[in-house]
Amino acid sequence: MRSRSVSPLDLDSYQRAARVILSNHLVTQTYPDRLALPLLRRWATELRDDLLDLFGYRLEVTETTARLFTVADRLESGIPARTANDRTFDRHRYAYLALVLAALGRAGNQITLSELADHVAAEAAQVPGVTLSTDRAADRDAFVDAVGWLAARGAIVLADGDAGGWASNPDAGEALYDIDRSVVVALFRPPRALQHLTSVRTLLSGEKAPQDDDLIGLRTGDPRETARRMRRALVERPVVYADELTDDERLQLALPRTAADVEELTGLVAERRAEGIAMIDPSGRMSDIRFPSTGTVSQVALLLAGEMADRVLDLDAPGLPRRPLPESNQREVIARLDAAIPSAGIFEELAEHIDPADHDDDTDEGDRPEPALYSMLDDAWIAAAVDELVLRFGRTFAAQWQADRQGLKRNAIALLHRLQLIRVVDGGVLVLPTIARFRGVVVSIRDRTAQSELFDDPVPSESHENAPVEK
Repeated sequence: MRSRSVSPLDLDSYQRAARVILSNHLVTQTYPDRLALPLLRRWATELRDDLLDLFGYRLEVTETTARLFTVADRLESGIPARTANDRTFDRHRYAYLALVLAALGRAGNQITLSELADHVAAEAAQVPGVTLSTDRAADRDAFVDAVGWLAARGAIVLADGDAGGWASNPDAGEALYDIDRSVVVALFRPPRALQHLTSVRTLLSGEKAPQDDDLIGLRTGDPRETARRMRRALVERPVVYADELTDDERLQLALPRTAADVEELTGLVAERRAEGIAMIDPSGRMSDIRFPSTGTVSQVALLLAGEMADRVLDLDAPGLPRRPLPESNQREVIARLDAAIPSAGIFEELAEHIDPADHDDDTDEGDRPEPALYSMLDDAWIAAAVDELVLRFGRTFAAQWQADRQGLKRNAIALLHRLQLIRVVDGGVLVLPTIARFRGVVVSIRDRTAQSELFDDPVPSESHENAPVEK
């Protein structure tokens, strides 16, 4: 590893650079901030070697961009693109995003928002199931969200006007954007021509003999690639549970060197338990979700996590039903995505065909241990727990959640599921081992003046734990 040759005085700077590129994958002159790109340019050579060696990732750094080309080991449905106000992208927003990128690639140095909308509307008309009508407010909002996502990353820069004004009234509002072509080019660089694919499996690591070891790693059965896959899991997942791995993967995860390499590169701290490993970020800068955090939903999720841990570990309470984790839905997700590939757009002569019969199982059944069993808490228990929390601490919650207990419960459970502290199943949730680190939450409620109550969202807090769970 090149990081071992870095001076101890510079190690913190090097690790910050590694965390920046692993968190963002694309860094520009303004995204995620103006200090990120100079930092990456300083350590470009060392990072390029270490990221390739440890993860099989390829790093490209230019004067205006830094782009990390990662490797996908599985399809993740829990990490969608999000708007500036944290709204999840839907199918229309993704379609608009792709069409906007295509339009920007053919445009000049500047473009107005209405002109960009006209280009996208014309292209959308040729795609079954996708339309953009500027007469519909919902279409305009989705289109502006896609444009805003690109603007946040520096692909386009607002020169004049207001996108929100156009979204409210396209006849009266307008916006003018400067186009940064280097960022547009860096954003969409697939490892393989999409017109040559008949299945999204071809984009996953290990599904086919690699053509370029520098880009997609080594062969699936190679121990070095297994080690790479485990390091990728450590920086991409909140928790890596041993029970979800094959025998070879569990062996690699158990080796001290696997997590130590990630710690040395990133400055993260490995929290190792019998059930698996979580990489904790003391700086909080590599976490896409900081937990515990402020805000009513995060506070209730923390309190609910403590209640769940106490219930599971309560030896005096009646025993809970225990169930294995539900089977992976990778095959279903792949089948749905493959069904959406337009056959008319595939170059059959150059297409890489994959026989679905070769992938009836994601891994060998004989390569997996007996599934672990986890305690299940049913929906009735969760509803009662949330009701009790609202009764005890409701006066400290934001007004909108005091009046919407179902919404509060739904969002708190979704947050815990995303952090892999629980797994949502039919009829309830399975409580995963990592939730025990939040047992014994202690609440302190600050007294507030009548004036501050109009504006503040007071924070129930816990005293023994304040580290982010997700990287």
